[in-house]
Amino acid sequence: MNRELKVAGAPISWGVSELPGWGYRMSPDRVLAEMREVGLEATEVGPPGYMPEAPAARRELLERYGMQLVAGFLAVVLHDRRHPVLGELEREAKALEASGAEVLVLAAALHGQSYDRDERLSGPDWIALGEALADAEDIAARHGLRLALHPHAGTAVAREEDVHTLLETTTVDICLDTGHLFLGGADPAAIARDASGRVAHVHLKDIDRRLAERVQSGELSYAEGVTAGLYRPLGLGDLDLEAVFARLEDAGYRGWYVLEQDTALTAEPESALGPVAAARQSIEYFRGLSSAPHQSLEGGLKR
Repeated sequence: MNRELKVAGAPISWGVSELPGWGYRMSPDRVLAEMREVGLEATEVGPPGYMPEAPAARRELLERYGMQLVAGFLAVVLHDRRHPVLGELEREAKALEASGAEVLVLAAALHGQSYDRDERLSGPDWIALGEALADAEDIAARHGLRLALHPHAGTAVAREEDVHTLLETTTVDICLDTGHLFLGGADPAAIARDASGRVAHVHLKDIDRRLAERVQSGELSYAEGVTAGLYRPLGLGDLDLEAVFARLEDAGYRGWYVLEQDTALTAEPESALGPVAAARQSIEYFRGLSSAPHQSLEGGLKR
């Protein structure tokens, strides 16, 4: 491969989640330092309030570690007109623009603060969701950002059929997250093919199939699955990431590959242990994946 790929990390790989009660949060200074230690030079911003909100303070923090900000993630209710979100989206887009980011990633949250809800949208809900996404696209564009809707466990767009409905009824781009798509019953490589030029952002996860099945059945909550090791360092799980990468490259994808393995912590990890070790494995795997010749494959699980 002749071109240089755009590779980033994410604070959720260090246990920093937007959900209350998720677990112990490492400081931004340690997270950014460990990202640089393993060779990353770009990151997502993490949940609201994790990094400084003031643009100058945020830039100072990122520059201290030689890091570029690439995207921000926000989970908001989009299908319910009684839940106003445009002001929140405007504030987030303005902050991302001031920080030099490129993508605003949205998840279509359901009511409540968990990713364990299982609700299906009605026809009117889908219409409202599409209208809200069109407004969100306008907001993102005004701030020089690309919008990406993130199919995500426990949200309004979680299952394979939800993803196809989204693609058929809206023009919004998507964030292709290999782990969440698999949890929703989809083949990530097939979605990469079907969405083609509408993939604006990529979260690369590997997954433990047996734990995924327990989460899918409801035996484990999403948070319990993550705590048990649902997401594995790239190359150590059961997903056929080579097929996903081949599909994306064949489709001409030129956005960011975010190496993201959601984790939850109970305490500050010892030096050189914990998330940084998993991140190092993921980076080494991705370097091998991106440097090897590839061909279009079927995808799904490893054979």
